[in-house]
Amino acid sequence: MPPRPNQPHRPLPTMTADTLVIADFGPRGPRGPRHPGGRGGPDGRGGPGGPRDRRGPRTPGPYRRLLATPGARAFTIGNLLARLPMGMFSVSAVVMIAGTRGSYALAGAVTAAGLGATAVVAPWIARLVDRYGQARIAVPATLLAALGSLALLLCVRLGAPAWTLFVSYAATATTPNLGGMSRARWAYLLDGDEKALHVANSFEQAADEACFMLGPVLAAFLCGTFFPEAGTLAGVTLLVTGALLFAAQRSTEPPPWTPPHPDPHPEPARTRSRPASPRTPLRTPALRPLLTICLAMGAVFGSMEVVTIGFADGQGHRAAAGVVLGLQAAGSCAAGLVYGAVHRQGSVEDRHVWCIAAMTALLTLPLLAAALTGSLLVLACALLVAGMATAPTMVTGMTLVQRHTPPGRLNEGMTLAVTGLLGGIACGSAAGGWTVEHVSPVAGYGVPVTAAAAALMIALVTHRVTLRPAESSNRFT
Repeated sequence: MPPRPNQPHRPLPTMTADTLVIADFGPRGPRGPRHPGGRGGPDGRGGPGGPRDRRGPRTPGPYRRLLATPGARAFTIGNLLARLPMGMFSVSAVVMIAGTRGSYALAGAVTAAGLGATAVVAPWIARLVDRYGQARIAVPATLLAALGSLALLLCVRLGAPAWTLFVSYAATATTPNLGGMSRARWAYLLDGDEKALHVANSFEQAADEACFMLGPVLAAFLCGTFFPEAGTLAGVTLLVTGALLFAAQRSTEPPPWTPPHPDPHPEPARTRSRPASPRTPLRTPALRPLLTICLAMGAVFGSMEVVTIGFADGQGHRAAAGVVLGLQAAGSCAAGLVYGAVHRQGSVEDRHVWCIAAMTALLTLPLLAAALTGSLLVLACALLVAGMATAPTMVTGMTLVQRHTPPGRLNEGMTLAVTGLLGGIACGSAAGGWTVEHVSPVAGYGVPVTAAAAALMIALVTHRVTLRPAESSNRFT
């Protein structure tokens, strides 16, 4: 019989056959008896004071807590499917065009034209997304971009004139900024939680790097194993499927910005403090140097891609170019996940400058590896290390873009940053392709180093002048 509530519990001895049993009916904790000497006590394994109790319940990691946000996993899955082709299309186009036309300069020029068209069209698409919502704009824009990719495939397949390649690839410019829309959803769901938003930005950057790590590998494998157009076909399928799944998640979609109703009693012009509607991000002084830095950073990525493909082709291993580029993205992905989980020190502006400086220094490794060894394996290792500064640089850059973008224009602000990257990729692809064809692939690795050094100089010059905390927070209205 167990003791009464007001009485101290005592063990109850009893006999079963020839065995003495001591039954304890005392209160127990979640893992065992609470009295000293039991299995749950200090000498046991499960109760208060024991090793398991001292360790306590395991705290979820920052990324697990992030994905536990209601609706986060659903839109993340669709978004990742749609973003994976972003690392496939350019590699597939280069392999497809260079393989049939025998010119890396033409392949680089075509991809540059498409990215240049995206730099013009993407901000307009993002402005429509802010105004009318993600689902209403992203789906038709994605379908139109998919038709452009299919048109490029047919033009290459049928041997159409070179100008048709430029027109077809330029039609893909309507591809919406899916990464920016995902970041906008995180900003909407985590409004006011700077720590969680830092984790979300790191996660999104790691996702970008994972897509650019797996995308080139998948594209090179499909184009080399089956037929040159296989990478483009697979990319179109993934893009359309992922965009439809992402757009279907309406519960996490940020509300579109609606212009305020006109005030029947407006304030006099002299006393009005600020405009009623959000200004365009391009008119924000602190955002302009960030967009210029994005332009230089894009030149790093675009030139590195074309130069690496040309270097691998010169070594007789063109199919391995996707794997080599994937290692660079792997280093960036791992660094991005670590950067999101570690404790941050200093201001975002200071960290941004230091990250660009580290990236500039590490990009000299591929140049040295190609010049001193000429080995594709050594180059791959150098790219793996060099990529580790990419994600932290992009995370701090995107954080500053979000901070300085006016409220109600978050999609447009982040798309302008991506547009700067794409414009830089276009210039870097053209410069890298020209250098590979007219100088050498080894000399081509000097292009990304030069572009990174230019980004560092811009950051150092403008850091103390314009990169100051924003006047207002990014709250959705």
